[in-house]
Amino acid sequence: MKFKAPKWLSVAPVAAALVISLAACGGGSSEPSGSATDALAGSDQKSLDSFTTADVTPLDKIDKSKLGLITDGTIRVGTLSDAPPNIFIDPSGKFTGYDNELLRAIGDKLGLKVEFASTDFSALLSQVGNKQFDVGSSSISTTDARRKTVGFTNGYDFGYMAVVTKSDSKVTGFGDIKEGLRIGVVQGTVQDDYMTNTLKIEPVRFPDYNTVYGNVKNGQIDAWVAPSQQAEGQVKEGDNTKIAEKVVNTQNFTAYAVNKDNKPLIDALNSGLDAVIADGTWAKLTAEWYKDRPTAAEQTPQGWKPGSKAVQLPAK
Repeated sequence: MKFKAPKWLSVAPVAAALVISLAACGGGSSEPSGSATDALAGSDQKSLDSFTTADVTPLDKIDKSKLGLITDGTIRVGTLSDAPPNIFIDPSGKFTGYDNELLRAIGDKLGLKVEFASTDFSALLSQVGNKQFDVGSSSISTTDARRKTVGFTNGYDFGYMAVVTKSDSKVTGFGDIKEGLRIGVVQGTVQDDYMTNTLKIEPVRFPDYNTVYGNVKNGQIDAWVAPSQQAEGQVKEGDNTKIAEKVVNTQNFTAYAVNKDNKPLIDALNSGLDAVIADGTWAKLTAEWYKDRPTAAEQTPQGWKPGSKAVQLPAK
């Protein structure tokens, strides 16, 4: 089966992608496989515009007693432990990464503590929906199907996927994915849904990124369809592996998940997000964690920008 990129996607070989620095993490969040939807497609641009707020509530107008937090004064966050550079635990035991450090900065703007706990992709959205966590942080792609389970903040990142193979593999990208190959995914991710429901190919499902990547290295699977930033966090020199291709999707932004009935918390997080965009924190963290996105051009491809429609990135 040959891969034909839908109109909302831009496809580029890795070398070209690195030159123009279209890097992102997307699609690495939970949603059960088997639904009859194309999760990668996400929402069309008109729909995304309708979900992005026109503006936000001023920080000094937010009533923190109305946020419906599990613990007053603290945002309890479900996240992952093995997905650098976005969401992972560092050697000191600290939850860190781009998504989590950005959420800490948002919490600082709101005067709230941020407390993290590790969970799995396959459970995260339901845990947020059931109020086991106040927020889900895992580079979550905001698909229409997922909006039936949880609410989302405005976007803070764009998403894209990658194909990871051994260096001498005959699989050179999405166009080579076909029946008969063993293609790995992490269970419950957009990549799982994409393989199962869009390409109609049953993947080999793994519980986490370390395990699926280990199976690429030892040749147990032919390729891994991965969130691209997680792929870059795993592939290392000397592993005899490579990122064969990337597929960029700016129309399916990533955001933090919140219980869909908790509008006060969604609104507060949106206010905090706009604040860290306006003061330059978002751009600074983006450049720090995405080394191939040092400038505004790389950070906002194809006209995409984070936050509400009203917020402006500071002039350089």
